[in-house]
Amino acid sequence: MAQPYSDDLRCKLLEAYEAGAGSLRQLAAQFRVSWGYAKKIRQQQLASGRKERPLQSRHGPLSRMNAEVQESLRTWLREQPDLTEAELHERLAGQGVQVVKSRVGQVLRQMGLRRKKKRSMRPSVIAQPTASGARSSWPALPPSRRSS
Repeated sequence: MAQPYSDDLRCKLLEAYEAGAGSLRQLAAQFRVSWGYAKKIRQQQLASGRKERPLQSRHGPLSRMNAEVQESLRTWLREQPDLTEAELHERLAGQGVQVVKSRVGQVLRQMGLRRKKKRSMRPSVIAQPTASGARSSWPALPPSRRSS
């Protein structure tokens, strides 16, 4: 992956430009950077007044699932552990937190909370083979009535 140019290179190019050592295009060739890069760092210098690389900020909007909302989720699940993700989504909407349903599950997994419940269905009648190849403790099924 490409690495950013050092601040030292940026400063030297911009200082040479300010000293009148040549145009941006000539200095870009001399410092072996693209002319577009030289234009970009000059525009950044004019906007910020600094020669160094501007501080990088977080990209994208801030999450609506902040610490306060996550604490609400924890509280609801402590009070009523069998809440589904859909019910949690509805409660969040009631508080004014608008997120898609899948985001609730993502946040719960990030928080280390599992929403999978034990199955309430009885086991299958069809015996599953065991990993060791041992016989199952299930009673044998009667032969099929279907003719072959």
